[in-house]
Amino acid sequence: MEKKVYLFIVLLVSLFVNAQSEKEKVKKCIENYIYGTSYNQSDSITKAFYTEANLFLSHKEKPLWIVPIEEYAQWFKKGEQGKFNGRLGRIISMDIFNDIATAKAEILIPAKKQEYIDMFLLKKIQGDWKIISKSAASKESNKEGKRVVMVLANATYYGQSKISTGNSFSEIVSAYDIFIKRGYTVDFVSPHGGAVPLVYIDTSDDLQKQYLYNPDFMYAISHTANPKEINPQNYKAIYYIGGGSILYEVPESKEIQSIAMQIYEESKGVISAVCHGTAGLVNLKTKDGNYLVKGKKISGYPDSWEKQDAAYLKHFPFLIQKTIEEKGGSFKFSSRNASYVEVDGRIITGQNFQSASDVAQKVIETIQN
Repeated sequence: MEKKVYLFIVLLVSLFVNAQSEKEKVKKCIENYIYGTSYNQSDSITKAFYTEANLFLSHKEKPLWIVPIEEYAQWFKKGEQGKFNGRLGRIISMDIFNDIATAKAEILIPAKKQEYIDMFLLKKIQGDWKIISKSAASKESNKEGKRVVMVLANATYYGQSKISTGNSFSEIVSAYDIFIKRGYTVDFVSPHGGAVPLVYIDTSDDLQKQYLYNPDFMYAISHTANPKEINPQNYKAIYYIGGGSILYEVPESKEIQSIAMQIYEESKGVISAVCHGTAGLVNLKTKDGNYLVKGKKISGYPDSWEKQDAAYLKHFPFLIQKTIEEKGGSFKFSSRNASYVEVDGRIITGQNFQSASDVAQKVIETIQN
């Protein structure tokens, strides 16, 4: 019996590793296309496509413009090879089944205020993934390529208990919506990457309902980046989302700490958090060895607002307000059920879920100023 269980586990691990491997190969294929079209590298474009692939594009003089890949790659020989041409690309989603896959990418051309969505059909041919067709559509856009990284957590329970917790969905969408409407791109990171647990979902709330049924948004939530995949130089701000999950692994993550402090110190960007998300700030240190919160006005979910007799509180690794104060921070909050935001230089924090959108607004104002 034990041998059968062991073999079953080995099989599951093997399937998971293989699936991850195929995902990385599909990702690499599309990244060849994105890199090639952004840096005028026709060879990289050709490498991504099957030799007989076609692109199905729009044209003002014909209902469908069919462009062979060989012709398409030649377009990018007109620019200086290896020089960035202003196209910003990122993969939005991928779906793989056996030896076929679909994918979607966003291509921004800020100088022209244009946003393209590319749709790909891929197939694994003789061991290599290739794009066998691509279609695209565009619209006018206010996106300039500015990016914010949101920190989520993977923890499903409060510590070692069986008391469920997660990331506050309302806080995610409230802030996300503000950033997106102002032309920002938002990426998600978590300590282990992949899917994260969600709590406080209210489908009677129009905004939450809109994003809950948005496949691209939910794909991003279920495929958060591993910290190793995040380049801090790409971001103007980091935003820690609340919910009980954030108390576990995130504050101790050296990789996420490094991302936050590089954004703050090297890129002169913003560190922000809302509600329990402030827990992510407690271990951040500046280059001189001081805690980031020392001498700073910080808001978050006050210790006194926790249910003092609740079972979940016994499993908190630390109390947020108490820890902030012990490390030299001045913890601020106002009345319950109202938005309250503290702005101390490039550190912006809010006390509760009602503050999420206001924190995002202040982040944008600070970046612009």
